[in-house]
Formats: sequence, structure tokens, C-alpha cells
Amino acid sequence: MSDNPKSKTSSNTEKDPDDWVSGDEPMTGPQRSYLKTLSEQAHRPEAYAEDLTKAEASKRIDELKQSLDLE
Repeated sequence: MSDNPKSKTSSNTEKDPDDWVSGDEPMTGPQRSYLKTLSEQAHRPEAYAEDLTKAEASKRIDELKQSLDLE
């Protein structure tokens, strides 16, 4: 068995977004794009906002994925 940290199943995406060090930073480009797509697919345009933080965007993405049965 290897001690390579990349081989572990735990990742930052499993960490609570409220605990992210960079969670207060503006959402990333990929988050923005994915959130917009998911909000359109879920017919919930109110779920998308340009001024979300990384943590807020992550939570909304998770909620929308769950509502669309994408998890």
C-alpha cells in the first residue's frame, strides 16, 4: 500500500464548504458555468447569482444536483 496522498479517497470536495479556507473568495469560472447550467436544467434561475462565494456556489451546486438526481 502506498503513502501517496493522491491515492486517498478523501478530498476537499468532501469537506464542508463552510470550513474551506478559500470559501469566502468569489466562485470560480467552472463553478459559475456549472451552477448556471444546473439552475437552468432544474428550472430554478433564482439559484444562480453572480456574486456567490466558492462555498455558497458549492452548496447550491450540491442542492441542484440532488434535486436533479445527479448524485
